[in-house]
Amino acid sequence: MLSALAIANYRSLRQLTVPLGRLTVVTGPNGSGKSSVYRAMRLLADIANGGVIRSLVREGGLSFTLWAGPERFSAAMLRGEVPVQGTTRSEPVALKLGFAGAEADDFGYAIDIGLPPPVPSTAFSHDPQIKHEAIWSGPLLRPSTQLVDRKGAALRLREGKGWQAIGRPIPAFASMMTEHADPRDAPEMLTLREQMRSWRFYDHFRSDAEAPARQPQLGTYTPVLANDGADLAAALQTIRESATTRRWTVPWTTLFRAQASRSASTATASRR
Repeated sequence: MLSALAIANYRSLRQLTVPLGRLTVVTGPNGSGKSSVYRAMRLLADIANGGVIRSLVREGGLSFTLWAGPERFSAAMLRGEVPVQGTTRSEPVALKLGFAGAEADDFGYAIDIGLPPPVPSTAFSHDPQIKHEAIWSGPLLRPSTQLVDRKGAALRLREGKGWQAIGRPIPAFASMMTEHADPRDAPEMLTLREQMRSWRFYDHFRSDAEAPARQPQLGTYTPVLANDGADLAAALQTIRESATTRRWTVPWTTLFRAQASRSASTATASRR
């Protein structure tokens, strides 16, 4: 389970940390940043699927998705005496996203996305690049809890009290989550990636006549509804049958106890 979502320099959000529970409802007036919070979570999910850079480009690139306000708020801005307006940037461009786990055995993740250094004669000079990634255990990122660290193309994994450097460089346009999710070297990376891939978003759920949910589909056991709702009928049937199954299913522990009791009774009768 997640305990917090952190966003910095994304659209209308300068710096935000949202505490999360089993159910979190985000409310607010128009323009308060609700959609930005939702979009940030979608970007995090795109990381696990290898599509975060393409998603940012579809939004217009970093020049359109970065916080457009000032890098620092002046005293007059905080007092409301002057409007909050952007200024010339003096710090590196950095879009930062991340989340923290709720328990000690949960994983947290953070990513820093920026622009590449100026390179002449290329059409991709404004493509976003991944600068830094980190995975840690528990609710807080500390040196003692960090498990995976990626800086630029260099990746290193926790090994005992030290670090193991991975020789193969990570491309700037790719996440370590898709480039090195090795079940032997980095099982926590693989576990976290699959968790992020299981997230679902229903903000673009179509309901028109040609919507996937209205088309004939092959139905299989479906515990989680797909993003486009294509397996809606199968998901509803799974819910119906799951309710019936829970009502009549005997827990495994009860079956084992009953089997053990019968075996003991049979052994006693045989001795007699």
